[in-house]
Amino acid sequence: MSREKKVMEALAWASSFLTEQGRDANAGEWLLQYIKNWSRSDLIFHLREPLSEEDFREFETLVLEHGKGIPVQYLMGSAEFYGRTFLVNSNVLIPRPETEELIEGILQRTDRLFQSNQPLKAVDIGTGSGAIAITLKKERPHWDVWAVDISGTALAVAEENSKRLDAKVSFVKGDLLVPFLENNEKFDVIVSNPPYIPDRDIEEMSVVVKDHEPHLALFAGAEGLDIYQRLIPQAVRLLNKPGCLGLEIGHGQGKAVSEIFERLDARYAPDVVLDINQKERMVYLENR
Repeated sequence: MSREKKVMEALAWASSFLTEQGRDANAGEWLLQYIKNWSRSDLIFHLREPLSEEDFREFETLVLEHGKGIPVQYLMGSAEFYGRTFLVNSNVLIPRPETEELIEGILQRTDRLFQSNQPLKAVDIGTGSGAIAITLKKERPHWDVWAVDISGTALAVAEENSKRLDAKVSFVKGDLLVPFLENNEKFDVIVSNPPYIPDRDIEEMSVVVKDHEPHLALFAGAEGLDIYQRLIPQAVRLLNKPGCLGLEIGHGQGKAVSEIFERLDARYAPDVVLDINQKERMVYLENR
């Protein structure tokens, strides 16, 4: 391809190439906006202008890398979540829009359960990039927010995000809630987007996910329930009364996850909530 192309011609090439590779045709626009530090309106404004050879060379490299399966967010080094920009790399899961819905549910329920501006203690389990913990702290500055992850490299990303976004979160390295069990440390809010994909589903997944995002944050045994089996008993033990527990789940797991709660105590009546795509996505327990 000739190096002397207009922006619109470079984007047309990228769209065609990415479509052939089975990728999102719009990824070229995101990558060019990243290279040029443009907004979407900037991109449209410059469509008919020439793209320098240097810019095209960088653009071409990123498009080809995405064609191989590397996620756009890892190429750009960031992802948008709840209106904020989070640093991401291959050590952490890329935050998804569905998890924004998990946070919305937590905020709505805690607003019902507690008085306005009441200082609450919250913990995010398996924090990864820190997206959940940091968002909770930004949305509810009066909360004391903790975040735990078994991966030191993930915690390094989360801590950097907390500094960049000016969110005071306490980070702990550990396995689920184990660091808090010894002292029976209680929380008003417990939230987690744990691994929940069944191991057998790996072959059906896009290479963008299975070959590049951390498997530690994705897969959880034959049925995808291994983490819930360990986490839920820990969580209900450390959940204050009143308190709110929110978990992200995979579609079709609502009944199985609810049964884990019910086996612990028949009085537990968790609420399974559908996401915007009408798929089972969240389970909430309000401890009243």
